Amino acid sequence: MKAARIVVLGVALAAGGIAAFLVGGHRQPEPSKAAPAPTLETVEILVAKANLSRGQVITENDIGWQIWPKAAANSSFILKTDRPDAIKQFVGAIVRESVASGEPVRDPAVVFAKGSGFLAAILPHGMRAVSTDISAESAAGGFILPDDHVDVVLTRRDRTAEKLTGVEKFISETILRNVRVLAIDQQVQEKNGQKVVVGRTATLELTPLQAETLAVAHQQGTISLALRSILDSQSSIPEGGDEGAGAETTINTVRYGVSTQSRSR
Repeated sequence: MKAARIVVLGVALAAGGIAAFLVGGHRQPEPSKAAPAPTLETVEILVAKANLSRGQVITENDIGWQIWPKAAANSSFILKTDRPDAIKQFVGAIVRESVASGEPVRDPAVVFAKGSGFLAAILPHGMRAVSTDISAESAAGGFILPDDHVDVVLTRRDRTAEKLTGVEKFISETILRNVRVLAIDQQVQEKNGQKVVVGRTATLELTPLQAETLAVAHQQGTISLALRSILDSQSSIPEGGDEGAGAETTINTVRYGVSTQSRSR
């Protein structure tokens, strides 16, 4: 009897051991601990806190520091570690190129010209701002806006031909090409949603000799501006008008001629 109990007890222990082994074999392995996420290196850069439009004077509320991924910061950005007083330096500067809110502020986008007017501040070295009267007929119906490029056309009477033929004759010639428009009247930037308004004065960016050419042309006839396609205005250098200087500046290139019967005198 004792032997039978011992056998039964042994069988039970063996079965329990086998069951425990089988259960342990199907256990899911404990998940390994996730590797810590790499830390992102950041820097503080100077950005616009509001939209900065061309010609605007920067105030302390317009700019500020913002955290930026270090890998995405290029050499043109202004870092707080390099220039901790940059905000004070930029207060009072004039915006030369529009900057959207949240965009980095770079040195080329502003002009440090305290005490100077905006046009004097943005004019490139060696260039001059010269104004000319315009109308709807002489300025593409009012569609010429600041930063557009134009050709300057002179229309005048050909007195010499009139003396020879007795017929009233007008000639037109392009005296300057690819000239940048700085302003229309006193407007230096087109506002969003603004309707076309015909101005009375266009201010052009010219070299000194080109300014003299335009002054002579005013005395000879009527000035018109021909709007250039943006595809034809890739070069920022105006052309023409550099062949003379001062009172010796002359205009010779005849492009088109129109004759009409002269009135009886």
